[in-house]
Parts: sequence; structure tokens; C-alpha cells
Amino acid sequence: MSLLRACSFFKCVSRRSLSEKCAVGVFVAEYCRLCMSARNGAVRRISGTPFYLQRRNVSSIFPKSDDAKKRVLEQSQLLDVLEARIQQLQSDFVLDVQFINVPSSGRGVSSGRTPSRGSPQQKSDNAKSGQSATQGASKHQPIRWMEKLSQEEKSKLKRQQRLQQKLQKRSQETLTTNSIGSSLFPPGTTHKTMSSASRESRSDKKLSSGLFAAVPSPFVEIAAAAGKAAAVSKQASRLNQRDSKKKVFEKGDSEKRSIDSRGREEGLAEVKELKKRLNQRVHPWSFSGTPEMQQQGKARRPCEDIQSSIRFYLEACVFVGEFERSHNFLLSQHRIVNQRKHLNTDVYNIVMRMWAKKGLLHHVGSIFILLEEAGLKPNRGSYAAALECMGRVPNCSPKVITRCLTQMEVDGISVDELFSQCGFRQDERDMVLKAINTVNPDYKPSLNLHTDLCSSPLVQDFYTQREHHTYPKLHFTQAELRERFKRQLSVERACTVTIDSVEAAKPVTANMAKMRGLLAEQRAQWQKILLQALRESKMILAETNTKNYRPNLYPYLCLLEDREYVDIMIQSVSSMPPSGELLKVLARDLGNRVYAKYCVQQKYQNETVEKLGTIYDAYTELLTKDTEECITLPREQWCKLEVEQSSGPSLQGGETSWPHILTLQLGTYMMDLMVKNLKINSDILNPAHNRKLIPILYHMYTFRSIKQVGFIKPHPILTQMQQEAVENKLTFDSYVMPMLCPPVPWTSFKFGAYLLTPTKLMRSTDGATQHDLLLEKCQDLHAVFDSLNQLGNCAWKISKPVLDTIISIFNDRGSEKLDIPPPLSEAPKIPHFNPQDPTYTSSEKALMKKEAINARKKYGEMHSLRTDALYKLSIAHHMRDEIFWFPHNMDFRGRTYPCPPYFNHLGSDVTRAMLVFAEGKPLGPKGLDWLKIHLVNLTGLKKRSSLQGRLDYANTIMEDILDSADNPLNGKKWWMEADEPWQALACCKEIANAVRSPDPSQFISHFPVHQDGSCNGLQHYAALGRDTIGATSVNLVPCEVPQDVYSVVAQQVEEMRAKDAKKGLKIAQVLEGFINRKVVKQTVMTVVYGVTRFGGRLQIQKRLKEIDEFPQDHVWEASHYLVRLVFNGLKEMFTGTREIQDWLTESARLISKFGHTVEWVTPLGLPIIQPYHRKRHQVLKSTIQNICLEISHDTTEMPDTVKQKNAFPPNFIHSLDSTHMMLTSLHCYSAGLTFVSVHDCFWTHALTVDTMNKVCREQFVALHSQPILQMLSKFLLHKYCAEPPTEVKSKKYQEYKMLMLLLANVPRTGGFDVQQVKESTYFFS
Repeated sequence: MSLLRACSFFKCVSRRSLSEKCAVGVFVAEYCRLCMSARNGAVRRISGTPFYLQRRNVSSIFPKSDDAKKRVLEQSQLLDVLEARIQQLQSDFVLDVQFINVPSSGRGVSSGRTPSRGSPQQKSDNAKSGQSATQGASKHQPIRWMEKLSQEEKSKLKRQQRLQQKLQKRSQETLTTNSIGSSLFPPGTTHKTMSSASRESRSDKKLSSGLFAAVPSPFVEIAAAAGKAAAVSKQASRLNQRDSKKKVFEKGDSEKRSIDSRGREEGLAEVKELKKRLNQRVHPWSFSGTPEMQQQGKARRPCEDIQSSIRFYLEACVFVGEFERSHNFLLSQHRIVNQRKHLNTDVYNIVMRMWAKKGLLHHVGSIFILLEEAGLKPNRGSYAAALECMGRVPNCSPKVITRCLTQMEVDGISVDELFSQCGFRQDERDMVLKAINTVNPDYKPSLNLHTDLCSSPLVQDFYTQREHHTYPKLHFTQAELRERFKRQLSVERACTVTIDSVEAAKPVTANMAKMRGLLAEQRAQWQKILLQALRESKMILAETNTKNYRPNLYPYLCLLEDREYVDIMIQSVSSMPPSGELLKVLARDLGNRVYAKYCVQQKYQNETVEKLGTIYDAYTELLTKDTEECITLPREQWCKLEVEQSSGPSLQGGETSWPHILTLQLGTYMMDLMVKNLKINSDILNPAHNRKLIPILYHMYTFRSIKQVGFIKPHPILTQMQQEAVENKLTFDSYVMPMLCPPVPWTSFKFGAYLLTPTKLMRSTDGATQHDLLLEKCQDLHAVFDSLNQLGNCAWKISKPVLDTIISIFNDRGSEKLDIPPPLSEAPKIPHFNPQDPTYTSSEKALMKKEAINARKKYGEMHSLRTDALYKLSIAHHMRDEIFWFPHNMDFRGRTYPCPPYFNHLGSDVTRAMLVFAEGKPLGPKGLDWLKIHLVNLTGLKKRSSLQGRLDYANTIMEDILDSADNPLNGKKWWMEADEPWQALACCKEIANAVRSPDPSQFISHFPVHQDGSCNGLQHYAALGRDTIGATSVNLVPCEVPQDVYSVVAQQVEEMRAKDAKKGLKIAQVLEGFINRKVVKQTVMTVVYGVTRFGGRLQIQKRLKEIDEFPQDHVWEASHYLVRLVFNGLKEMFTGTREIQDWLTESARLISKFGHTVEWVTPLGLPIIQPYHRKRHQVLKSTIQNICLEISHDTTEMPDTVKQKNAFPPNFIHSLDSTHMMLTSLHCYSAGLTFVSVHDCFWTHALTVDTMNKVCREQFVALHSQPILQMLSKFLLHKYCAEPPTEVKSKKYQEYKMLMLLLANVPRTGGFDVQQVKESTYFFS
């Protein structure tokens, strides 16, 4: 900034000097070109200021008294200093300039002269500097500042001379290769002329044929070499300073260093010996991509948010056709050096691609020059854009294309890489191929199928030995699936779905019809008002900051039609809860809806939808029953089809999600429009009131915990109208609904699931990017993709009898016992009172206030539960006659989830009861028995009984089962007493239909039978530690009856309580008779997943409150006492588990103290990172409110040690149970089974339960036959202990040593033989 001010000061002084006739005669023509470039190119605001304003600003420095010469002389000294500083900075600039000497008129020393150090004349002149005003300007000598700058310049030149050989070698290499940017410009075109070239390009002047002559520009090479020299010299300077400091330290404290060196040698020797032993005894993990992953924790730079905002702003401008805006914005960012650091090659490629589409080769070349100015190298996208442009230019010279291809090879990029790794839109690929065929007519792209075998030993046989595989197929013809594809495509293109509400069955009263009419009328008015307000705001934004081309929301408000924005806002009003919602939540939803619509329109604009349909049509041949059997997996088939139909646009265009901050900015802007413009007449419901327009939405502040947050609340009039209208339509985003056709298979971490709707492979916190960075580096995720594809290809349908029963209770008065929320008419009335009424005492007012708060809280909870049930039942009712699919993705630990959020098989008992498999299979000889056993499991009555005992019990209650099936609401209602009543009712109906069929073994059953793991987390811990006692308690060891770990822990706790009661402990005596399995189950189940004593106490407290007979005044003390007994009991039972858990916890603690986040790789090769960092706050400024964002996933912040260490054990176990599930799903798929999972609960047909059980056990044994802990230790040592700290005596080195020893000492294992799991009946049952 000081340099720019200096340039402006030069200009002002020169103009003033014309009138003052002073001794300093500096003219514009004599400026150094660096000053001119900086002034003209970087900041035009200074030079563009009117002269009279500049004169007014600086006129005070020219006094009208006789001492004007003194002032001029002081300015002359300042100019000397500034000029010397400018010359010093010349090597720091990458701009191409011609260095010229600037004569100094009236000064004793020119800017290019460096006076000798310490000369007597210089010293005397410096001593007399105070008297310089009386001397002539020609006698002036440089002051100390200038001398110091000259000395620094000398030392820098000396350092550069020492590196001269290296620089000459680099410059020769550069001179021998023609830059693509220089080849696109005429001879002699320099970086300095870039801005003028871009200005000429605006007038659409055509370049002559000689413009593309291949003459290398020497100034480009000189500028690049100068930039490299400056960078190398800076590095050498830092190294020299460091060496000098080391030498001083060595002289001052040699004895201490010798002691430290001896200690370091001993420590290094110990570390080397440890590494040697580890390499000999530890089985290696699959380290594919590991070296790259080591840097991912710090991959995100502080400027990434700015960089992404620039990138998406340019993309939005290009999408809406604002070509000049995007080009000028890029130039404005490029010209300012501080802003240029935020740009990367991909940002320049956006504008380059834009001009390539227009066939403007000179514009493309200008972007290459900008790249070189910025010190960036062209990448594949850059060369693809250049070749595309050459393909569009009629009669493009083959020499230009040849030089482009040659330069691309010099940069290490092959032609095949362009076609295999670049994402093309519309006809871009064809244009690139056309350009290449101009010089190489025989060239054809060689594309890789990306179907390499998975390197994990767990699935190598699965991929290599397929001769006995029988993949399941769907009971559809290809024509039916193609028709379903078209229906799903239309749904996703609309982005919203409007369905009937299940409450529509109620008779329409006169008041309901009136309110519906009023709402429809108001919404029509609101649409007009919002449409006008949006257009006016866009006009203002379009003219804002156009001079400086600063980014604003204007292009984002042009991505869609104006009416689409209005529809999104009206939809937000209709779905807003009566109690209101956080502004941040509403803004996020609004921004995400705009982004989803934008992505869909992008795919239509890029012409990928037509190609998607063509490939999907061919893909259906693999899925349908009317085609030949095939042993190709869906992912492999899709990749094969993509290669066969490679022409045209790429399906995997690489769309990236908008930054979280951008969606919030757009959403808050839209919410501000709604709050300011949406109004309603105050007398719309009560004509007696005075009419005035009042807002329907209020922005207010409320407290959540101790934080003040912005809140948007609807006016009570609007809430009353919506409640009384009981509208019979609900509108959802398209991704909320299940798919009407099989999902697109996952083939990469960016492509899969829905047809058009953007979907992430790995769920993460809003704004977190570290997971995507890891997945992008990992090329070995085929097993993960195939497992997700298998889960998503399972077809479902609705059980209509169960759905109708649930809807009848829902529309009656609900049932809390059956988990059907009652209507809001059943909510407690909120008491109203006047706080100023003197008739109430202070205690009565406090009591009434507390009652009002509780009533409002209860009302809000009931509304939330009622709305959730309404959404689920309405979606199920809408899909009652359909067959549908749930696409799947996963969280960062690898646990899989259906993408539709409301209605899926991971939901509650009510939701699961409504879902059955679309494909039916006969029960077979044992299928009916499995249905009965499954029913008993759902009741929760025979947990400790054998399978035969459960079957016998089911046969004794057949009368109750049939009665429940026939008369669920008017019979004995036996099913209502089950732990999972609605699933029990559905099973009763299936059993009734089977036993009443002519041959139950031939009965076609669609019902899913569950096999649940016995405390699955503890099962993995027991297998890891080979803990015999723990393995027995969780059914890893074959037993005649199932071992119930919850009952065992409850029994242990009861024994310890009895001992304490005998000793006279009061709380132990109070708890007599109240300790049972249910009280301790949740705590035992979650302790393996990291629940703390505090969390366990809350769980036990909740269970004790549910016991009516227990004295409630002892709940707190009793829960505190019981949680201690539960933890002690588990510690005694699972000693190996506790050791492993402590090892994982301490490892994570030391790793995070070193400043790293904990990472590992699952046995299937899925990379995992814990995104827990210290929180930082970022303020989002908007017109409606400044939103303070709490960001806990920023990789530039230090890791959160507490979260890292507490989360590592449960997350690691979750990654193992997800691996076991994926292995089971793959092998079930190869056996032709229908398989889905709810984490550690596996579902299949009754016919195939035995087969699934066999596969489940085999894969668990295969998983834990791997040295999992040893491979984890090896991975962590390789990642976090590769480079020890330099100072042996430092605290960091001691911590490093502790970490290395800890990671190397894997917990010892017991003698349990994991092969016994294959024979354990109750491992999953």
C-alpha cells in the first residue's frame, strides 16, 4: 500500500511542481515502469481521482512562505527513500518490467547509485542533515534509510549470485519450451501489456493470422525467472539467518549442546530400534493413498473460504451469461497482489472455459498469461479449454495445436488424461477431440474402466471368484423400468412434490373452506409482492459495486426464474412451525433449495440428462428378470456403459457443494425480503378491528441455553388460519420422497444415488470438507460403493392393512402408548394471566408463569411429533400403490443410511411396520418358524429362552396372534403389549395369512425377518481382545441358551447393592426390588460407545422416573449410585475391553496434543477422519441480522483434544461394525439374497434367514481374523511418528516418545478362538 501511495504522491508532486517551479522536476515519462504498472493496473481509484481533489489533499504540503525550498528538499529526501524502496521491491514482483535508471533532477545521488558504506563524506552529510535546508538541492546526500536499503539490495544480489547456476539452468529450460500463453500472443507481447490486451478484446477485434505465430516471449521467461529468483533468494536468506543463529548458539553454550546431542542420539537409537521391531512383527495395513492423506489434516488454507466464494461467483456469472462481469471480476482480483493469492488455476479455468465456448482464442491466451503472472501452472482443465477453443476456431492452424500439445507433454500431462480425468459439458469433449484429430487423425481416447480389484484381502475372493455368484434381479421388464425412470426424472426436475395429507379424510367444514380460500387469496397476493420486491432488489444489486467488481448476491439471484425464488419463499412460509424457527435454520433451508434447483438446471444446460437416460436404459438390462444372467456388478456395468458411450458431456461433472456461508447469505437475503414485504390485513379474521397491514413474519431474538439467537416467528393470525384450514396438501423437496426407479449406482464419491438431485457420498457437518479431500485421494472404495449399491437396489412396498390401521388411530385422537401423537386439540391450554394484577401473590405469579412455560413447551413438543408423524404417514399413503427404492449414503464412520430423511426403514416402530419387501419369496420348510420366532423377539418376553423355547411359546399363543391379526383395535389387543407393537401387529398378520394358506411352505412372504446382534459393540471389543469371559457374555461362544449381558450386569449390580444394604447404606436399601434389566440396559449398551458417567446417570434416572412405585425424591441419588455400580460391573466383566478402550483413548489424546486429528482406514479401505476441532466464531453480516456461526470443523484450528479422545473408541467400533455389515451385504448379494440393515440389525426373507446367518458369522470371523489392532498401530505410527522433534530435551520430544511407545504396545489379547463364532447360534438372533 505504501508503494501505491508513493506513486500517487509522485503524480501530485509533479503536477504541483509545474506551478511552483521547484527544484524537483519529475515527470510522468521518467517514472519507473513498475510504478506505472502498479498505479495503472492495481488501483485505479488513486489515479482516477480528479486533479483538483488531489491538489486539495496535498496543497498543505506546499507552504506559501519563504521556506518552501526547505519543504521541497525534505520531499526530495523522501522521494530518494521511496525510489530506493521501489527498486528493492522490483525482484519481489512477478510482473514483467523493463528496469531503467531514473535520473534524479536536482539531487546528488541517482536512484541506481549505491554510495560506499561509512565514507567520511557521507557521515559528515548525515551529521549536518539538520542544516540541509540552507544548502542547495544538488548537494544533498542520501540519508541512513537509503543507505540501509542499498545494503539490503547488495546482500540480496550476492545471495542471488550464489544461486546463479540453478537459475540459469531453469531459465534455459524455460526458454527451450514455448509457453502456450505466449504462443497465443504476437511476438513481444509482455505481461505488462496484459491489461491493454484484455481491453482491446472487449471490442471484439479479430486477430490476424500472424497473431498466432509461435514466437516465444522473452519477457515472459524473464518475469518467471525473476519470480523464481526472488522466491529462492528469500528461502536462502531465511536459511542463512537460521545458520547464523545456530553458530552463535554453538559458541555460547557448547557443553549443553553436547549433552543434548548425546541424549538425542540415545533417544533416536531407541526409536530406531523400536521402528525396526515394528517393521518385523506388525502386519501392514492397506496403505493405498496414505502418503497423500498425511497432509490432509492441514490441507485447508485460511484463504479457502475466499477462494471458494470467488470460484462459485464466477461460475454463477458464467451460468447466467454475465460474461463481461465474470471476466472483469477475475481481472480485478488478479491485479491486486493481496487478492491474487486467493486464486488458483481452477478459478482461471472458469473464465478460460467461458471464452473457449465462444471460440475466442485470444481471450483464452490472455488467461494463460494471467496464469503465468500469478505464478501458476496450467492443469488439465486449462489445456482442455485451449484445445476446445482451437477445435471451435475455423481453420485453426495445426502448428498452434501442435505447440499446445507439446507444451502439455512438457508439463507432464498426457492426452489420455484429458479425456479420463476432465469433466466435459455439452460438446466440449468432441471439440477437444476435433482439435487433436487435426494433427493426429488416428488418435482415439484410451479410457480406463476404473474397475480395478479391491486391495483388501477381505474381498479379494469376492471379486476374483464369481463362477458361483447369482445376483438377484428385479421382477420388472426393461420397458417398465424405463417408464419408472421417466417418472422419477420429472419428479426431480420439478425439485418439489405435492401430495395429499392423510388428514384430508376429515369432512370439510364451512370454516375450513373459508380459511383455505383466505390462505389461497393471500398467497396469490404475496407472490406478486415478493416478485416485485425481488426484481427491484436485483436491479439495485446489479448496479452495486460494478466499478470495482466486488462479489455480491446478484448472479445467485439470477440462477433461477424469479417465480421459482418466490415459490421457494412461499413454501418456507407454509411449512414454518407455529412456534417459529431459528433464522439460521430457515436461511440454510432456503439456500439449499436454491442450490438444488441450480444443480438440476446445470445438468440440463450441460446436456447430461439425455446421456443419463441413454446409459440408464442400457443399465436396466442388468437388473431385470427378462434378460440373461450376468456376473457383473451394477457399478462395473455402469462404468462400462460410460466408457462405451464416452462421447458428449461427462456425467460426473464434478459439481461441488456451495460453501455453507454462501447458502446462509443467500437464505438470509431471501428471508429479509419475506420479513419486510409479506403483510396481511389485521382485520382479516375479526372485521371489528381497525384495518392496517401487519407483517406475517416477525424477526425477534430469543435465548437458547445462554446464547441469544435470531428467530423468525409467524404472526398468530397466520398460525390460526393455517390450523383452522387443515390443508389437504403437503409440499416436499423431491429428495424427501423414495425413488420410483432403482438408484444410479455409486461409481465415485461424487456420483450416485439420485438422477439429478445432488447427493454426497459421506454425510458431514455443514461446511466440513476434510472428508471429501480424503475420499478424493482414495482410489480403492469399490467394496464400499458396491455395498451401498446393494442396499439401494432393494425394492420396497407398503403394507396397506397396517397403514390403514395407523391412519385410523392418527385421525382419531392418537395414542401415546402406541407412539401415535395426539392432535394439538389434546394439548394443555396455555394459562393467561396479568402479571400486574395485585390480587396475585408473588408465589402464585411464579407458579402460573412456570405452568405457562411448561404448557408452551408441551405444545411445541406435541406439534413437532404430530407434524413428523403426519409427514411419514402422508408419504406412505402417497406411495401405497407404488414400488420404490431408498438410495443410501453413509456418515464419516462408514455407517450407512437411507437418503430420504422422513420415511425409511431406519425409522421408528411405526415406520418399520409399514414397510415390506417388494419381492416375495416362499416361506420354505422353516420360514414359518422364523416368522414366529421373530414375533416373540418383537415382544421382548423371551430374551433368555432358546430358539426352540421361543417357537414353543409362539405356538401356545396362536389364538392371541390370530385375534390380533383379525381384530387389532376391537379384539384382545395382545399385540399392544409388545415392545415393538406395530411390527408385532404386522408380523401377526403375516403369520395369519401363512397358516391359513393351503401350503404354508409355498406361501409367498414379503415380510422382513430381523436378526439382531447381541450388544454388537461389546461383541467387537471381545473379539478384538480375544476376551473369553466377555465373548461368552455377548454370545460369541456357542451356548444352549442365549447369554443376556444386560441381565448379567443387572444381577451383578443387585449383588453389590445387597452388600451395601447390609452395611446400612440408605440408598441401597431404597433400591431394593427396583434393579432389573430395563434399568441398566441402555447404559450397558452405550458404555461401549463412549457414554460418560454423567450420561449414564441421566439414562438410569430416566428409567427410574418411569417406575411409578419408586420414590421420586430419591431418583437423583439412586441414579448416581447405580451408574457407579454399572461401570464397576462392566469393568470386572470386560477387562480386555477396558484395556483396548483406554489404549484408543490415550492414543487419541496424545495425537491431538501434537496438533493432529485422528485418522484411520477401515479394513475395507475407507479413510476416516474425526472432524473435531476447537471452535471458532465467524460473523455473517446481513441486513436482517448478523449471525454468529460456531465452526468446529475448521482444519486450521487445533484439534479438540477432549472430543478427539472421547470419540475415538466408539467411532472406531462403529467403523468395524459398518465393515462387518458391508461384508455381509456383499456376500449375501452374491448368494442372491435380499438384504438390508439397520446398523447391527440385519433383515432378509424368512426363507433365507439361515443363509444370512451363515454369511454373517463367516464375515465376522474373517474380519477379526485380521490383525486389526496391529494394523491400526502400524498405520498410526506411520502417520504420526514418522519424524521426531529435533530437540531431544524438549517436552514435544518426550510426548512424541510416549506416543510412539504407546502406539507400539498394542494391548495384549486373551485366548478366545474367534472361529467359535461360526457355531454360535445366538451371535445374531
